[in-house]
Amino acid sequence: MSLRRNFLLFAVALLVLAVVFLMYTQPDFIVQMANQMWACF
Repeated sequence: MSLRRNFLLFAVALLVLAVVFLMYTQPDFIVQMANQMWACF
């Protein structure tokens, strides 16, 4: 059970890293997110 849980956590971490990498290949999206975060302040 512990091995399965570790594998699942590893898979989720890889998925998150892949999504972040793909978002950085789209600069317009990053600028839009930065503008939205800046608008909160």
